[in-house]
Amino acid sequence: MAPFVAMALLASCGAGPSNVAVDRLSAREIYQRAEHELGRGKPKEAARYFGEIERLYPYSEWAKRSLIMQAFAYHRKKDYANSRAAAQRYLEFYPADGDAAYAQYLIALSYYDQIDDVGRDQGVTMNALQALRKVIENYPDSDYARSAVLKFDVAFNQLAAKEMEVGRYYLKKRHYAAAANRFRTVVEHFQTTEQTPEALYRLIECYLALGLDDEAQTAGAILGHNFRSSPYYQDGHDLLRGRGLGPEARGNGWLASLYRQVIRGEWL
Repeated sequence: MAPFVAMALLASCGAGPSNVAVDRLSAREIYQRAEHELGRGKPKEAARYFGEIERLYPYSEWAKRSLIMQAFAYHRKKDYANSRAAAQRYLEFYPADGDAAYAQYLIALSYYDQIDDVGRDQGVTMNALQALRKVIENYPDSDYARSAVLKFDVAFNQLAAKEMEVGRYYLKKRHYAAAANRFRTVVEHFQTTEQTPEALYRLIECYLALGLDDEAQTAGAILGHNFRSSPYYQDGHDLLRGRGLGPEARGNGWLASLYRQVIRGEWL
C-alpha cells in the first residue's frame, strides 16, 4: 500500500466532517475530511474531497498527495475508469515521485480487478497484462513489482484458458483443423501456463482425427518430455497406442521443430 494511503487510513478515525464550506477550509482540513470519509466507508465522498484539494490548491504538496489518494478512493469504490484517470494524471504530473509505481499499479488493478470468467471477451485481460508489464519493467525494485508478476501470470493463464475453451468448442463440433489452430496458439504462445499439457493432448486428438499421425506422435513426445507427471500424458499415450502409435518426434512440421527446441532446452 502506498505510504500516503497507509497514513490516510490510520488517521481517518480522528477527523470528523464539518459544516464549513469546503472553499473556506485549508488543504489540510479538506484532506482530513477526505480521510474521515474513507474511514467510514464512503470512498465516493472521499474521492470528491480529494478532488477539491486539487481544484483549490493545485500547486501544493497536498494536491499531490490528494491525487494518488483520489485514485485509491475511486478504486475502493470500484469506479475503475475514474481511478485509472486519476492515477494516469499522477504519472503525468509526478513521473519521478515515490508513489509513481503505486499509480501505475492502480492502473493495472483497474483492469485486473475486472477480469471475469473465460466465457467473456478478454480485451480487459490484455489491457491488464500491458499495464502489469509496465509495473514490472518500469518499477522492478518497487513493492508492487512482485505482486504485478503474480497477477501477470494469472491474467496470462486467463488468455490461454480462453483459447482452450474455443478450441474445445471446435473439437466438440468436429472442426478439427480450427480446434488444432487454437491449441497450437496455446502451445506456441502460452507455454508457461497450466493449460499447455491439455493443449498438447488435444492436439493429439485433433491430429489423429485428421489423419496426421506424425504430428500426433510428436505432440505426444513433447507431452512426455515436459509433462510426464500430468494425467494428460497417460491419456495421450493411450490414444496413440490405440492407433498402434507411440510418442515420437516425426516429420518436419511446426511440432517437430518445437520438439528439437525442447531437447536443446530452449523451451520451458
